[in-house]
This record gives sequence, C-alpha cells and structure tokens, in this order.
Amino acid sequence: MATAPARREAYTTAFVLDLLVKEALLTPEQRRQIEVREPAMRARILKEKGGSLDERRRAAYEVAPPELIAAMGLKLADGRDLDEDTVTEVVARATKVPYRKIDPLKLDPGLINATFSRPFARRHNALPLELVAATNTLHVAVGNPFDRELLETLRAQTGREIQPVLCAKSDIQRHITDVYGFGKSVVAAAKDISAGVDLGNLEQLVKLRSAEEIEATDKHVVNAVEYVLHFAFEQRASDIHIEPKRDESLIRFRIDGILHNIKTIPAVVHPAFTSRVKMLARMDIAERRKPQDGRIKTSYLGREVEMRVSTLPVAFGEKVVVRIFDPDVLLQDLAQLGLDGAERERYERFIARSHGLILVTGPTGSGKTTTLYSTLRLVASPEVNVVTIEDPIELVSPDLNQVAVQAKAGLGMAQVLRTVLRQDPDIVMVGEIRDLETAENAVQAALTGHLVLSTLHTNDTATSVTRLLDLGVAPYLISSTLVGVVAQRLVRQVCQKCGVDVKLTPDEIATLELPLRPGEAPPSLTVRRGEGCVTCRGTGLWGRMGIFEVLEVTDRIRALLNSRAPAIELAKAARLDGMATLRETAVRRLAEGVTSFEEVIRVTAADET
Repeated sequence: MATAPARREAYTTAFVLDLLVKEALLTPEQRRQIEVREPAMRARILKEKGGSLDERRRAAYEVAPPELIAAMGLKLADGRDLDEDTVTEVVARATKVPYRKIDPLKLDPGLINATFSRPFARRHNALPLELVAATNTLHVAVGNPFDRELLETLRAQTGREIQPVLCAKSDIQRHITDVYGFGKSVVAAAKDISAGVDLGNLEQLVKLRSAEEIEATDKHVVNAVEYVLHFAFEQRASDIHIEPKRDESLIRFRIDGILHNIKTIPAVVHPAFTSRVKMLARMDIAERRKPQDGRIKTSYLGREVEMRVSTLPVAFGEKVVVRIFDPDVLLQDLAQLGLDGAERERYERFIARSHGLILVTGPTGSGKTTTLYSTLRLVASPEVNVVTIEDPIELVSPDLNQVAVQAKAGLGMAQVLRTVLRQDPDIVMVGEIRDLETAENAVQAALTGHLVLSTLHTNDTATSVTRLLDLGVAPYLISSTLVGVVAQRLVRQVCQKCGVDVKLTPDEIATLELPLRPGEAPPSLTVRRGEGCVTCRGTGLWGRMGIFEVLEVTDRIRALLNSRAPAIELAKAARLDGMATLRETAVRRLAEGVTSFEEVIRVTAADET
C-alpha cells in the first residue's frame, strides 16, 4: 500500500503553489497574485457553497487548495485552463499518491453504501472506488493526500488494506451526491411505494432542483428521477432508456452513439418511476397498455433543454425512452457540424437559393435533424416566414412556425404541407418524404417559389434521387426543382486527452482503398488513435462530428435525371463535378487526426460498393 505523508497540516495553498511553480505551470508573479487574492477567493467559494449547503455542512466545509487555485481562472501556456484536475495531478505526483479521474459509470453503489455512510463521506471527502479481492485492498478516492488519520480509521473499520487515490474534491463531492442520493431515494421509494407518491401539479417548464436541494426533500421517486436526469445531462447522454426486466429495472444512457448500463432499480419502484416521467411529459399515467408520446422542457446550467418521451408496453412492464435535445447541439454553425471546404461552399449555395428542393439523407441517428435545425437557424430572419412540418416537433424554437403532424386527426405530412402553402411561407422544412403525395407536394412547393428542405432515409446522395423516381415523381419535375442532396454520418472523434500518433499498417491503408496511380506505392499515413482514459471511458473516443457527401445538381446531373439514369451513373457524374464521397470525407478527417481508422471503416464500410 502506498503510504501518504502523516502531516495533515501540510496540505496548504502555499505547498501546492510551490509545486506548480516548480513544474513551471505558474510563474512566481502569478504565485504572488494568488496569495494576495486567496482570502477573498476563499470567502467567495464559501459564500457560493453557503447558498446550497445547510448550516452544519457549511460550517464544516473546508476549501481545498486545488479548488481555490482553480477558481482563480488562470490559463496555462498552451491555452488550457488551470483546472482542479490539473492541480490535483501535480499534487499526486509530488506526494506519490496515485491520481485518478473518477468514472461515474464504474462506481459500485453497493460497495460504497456498505463501506461508510454519506455523512462520513461528506465530512472526510472520501469515496470507495473498488475492492481488489485478491489482495483485500480497498481503493478509496481522497481529496487530501496527507490525511493519514482517515486511512487508519478506514483500515480499522473495514479490516482491509487501504489504497488512497487522489481525486479532485469537486469530483468526489459530486459523486457522493449522485451515488448516495439516488440509492437512498430508490430504497426509500421501495419501502413506502404502497403509500403512493405525490406527483404534484406540473407547469410547462419543469424546474429541476440542484443536487443539494434534491437531498433535502423526502419525495423519493421524484428525487430518483431528477438524479437520473441530472446525471444524463452531466454525461452528455442523448437518450435515457428505462427498461423493465423480470426482477429489476435497468437504466441505460446512450453516449456518443453507444449505450451504457448506468443504474438498476427494484421492479416494485419501476411503475412509480415511469409514472413520474410520464407526469413530467404530460402523458396519461393511467394508460399503460398503449404507446404514448410526450415532451419535457427544463433547464440545465442556464440553458433550456427539451426532452421527447416515448413509452412502449414490453414483456415485463412499460419501457420509457427519453431523447434529450440540447439546443447547443442541435443549433450549430455549419463548420461545427463538420461541413467545411468545398462541401460547405456547395451547401451554402444551396441554402442561398430563393426556391428549390434540398434533401438531407442518411440512416436514423446520422445527425439529419441537427443539420436541418442548424440550417434553419442560419436562414431564419424577421424578413422570411419559416414553417416546419414535423412528426413530432423535435425542438421548439421561437424563430420558426412549427406544425406537428397529427395522423389521428387526419393531418398527415402531405395534408399539412398543402395547408402550409396557403400560409405565405418563404422556407418550408418537411420532416421526411415518405410517400408520393408528400413528395409531389414538396416538389410543387419548390416549383412555385419556395425553398423546401426535407429528409430521406437512403444511404447516399445518388440513391436519394432515384428514390424520388421510385416513389413516382416525374423526372422533369425532379430535374427542375432539386438543388442538391446531402448525405451524412456521425463519426466519433479521437479523445484529446489520450490521443497519440500511430502509423497505419499496409493492410489498413489497403482497406481505405485510397486512389493511387498505376504502380504507385501506398503512402505512409500517420493518424491519431485514443489509448483509452477515464475521460473517454476507455474507448479512446469522445464526442461526435458529421462527415458529408454533397451532390450539387449541375447540367450534367439534370441530363441524367431526365433520362432516368441509375444511381451509379449519377454518382460517377457527381464525382466528375467534384463531389467527395462519404469515405473520402472520412479519410480526410482521419488524416487530420479528428477521427480513428476504426471509426472510418465502421461508418462508411456499408456504403462502399
């Protein structure tokens, strides 16, 4: 076991500042500035904590040196923030105590609750991380590397060897709230579920409480739901799955396109848990035999977040999926989406037109909604009337006139589109072209002076054009109205924290099928690959961006359209006009170090013929 120094009083701001100056992360002048500002910053931090902590906890709260230094808002020479994690890593190296960034998805609530109580964890700023059974060693996250008294206490209480792991204080405190709070709420809900839960009246905008406010209430199911929502926002989840099983209910998050198991709740709590979500979404909580759809609007870190809720009866109960729409993700600049260079220039020409049809295509989950909303944000202005027809409305925006399709009321996509054209629109977004009637109405709208944007579920740009022909739209109408087609996919990006340079093997280069002249040897390619760290949960990938194939309808393409040329001929002609395929765009991102070889193959292999 690594032994921490015995002197608790040694963990001072001055001690940590000396380490930062020694490692050239701070200059002596910056050190002096921090010392001058220390009393005021400490008072400010305590005041901020005072707004959310009760009197007893506030009186016992100690500001950790990394917490104080990070609050100064200083920048490192490379432009990165001097944050709490960076400072804590420096302290870990100096004190020979291992450093770790806590991965919340790997925490064991059972181990944590069985080891010590939440008040003990709060008071000592400690959290059990894992138990190594082979050596009977308990790894414990601590915020103070010099707190030997804590280690001796834990060794005596648990009868195990204790391996301290230094972590940022804010990380430890946040995960104490998440693990103990959620577990306590679920256990309490299971005990008194028969008494029912007061779900209360709800307004259109749901206000989620802070973590500390949640802790202070006894509404157990309400608490558990809000813990899950907070955790989903923190983890950048795009979807929350609440799935009933035989003996328990499983909660999973989709993060960067991949599902992760997050928590389990007792089967007896599942109906009340789903009822709370349905109540927030203004759904019928008594109806559990039929699928339902609803919406939740709330705020997180000062910005509004919309969630679309869907329920479905399955074998062991009612499954709920909550899709999270973050405006910061759905409304982006074109460059942030991944459109740049020639692709961006072509797309900007498309949307600068006063009339015509623009199609965005790709499978489910390829980012079509984000592209369309970001485009509408760009073109919307007080001078134009923008109308969207959606099934359902994904993100409510005050700049748009949004219409939801209601098939039960006889308002299908085609029927709504006919009515919208009598509402003097300039730009119309049709959620999806699924049938001949909708396709013909969209084409007619484009012919009569409107700019129409819509989606199709096809794999690439050329097959989107032939899909319209297959639906029954006349070739001359397509060639007269179609401005361009965008096909897209989402690729995961290499984690910036653990990415390293690697050279592709000859076999990997051959798999990319790079265009080479006869007799030309394959190039030597250096790319980036993530080694895996806590930030990216060992995947080597963090975040996603779009790759695009942009087909512009030129005179060459129009001639082929009028002759009903097959998709392969359209694709060849588009290549001659300068179109880069999805594979080529992905390889360019690979060469730039944005994504990995494995991602390029995963996302584009099915599209290569």
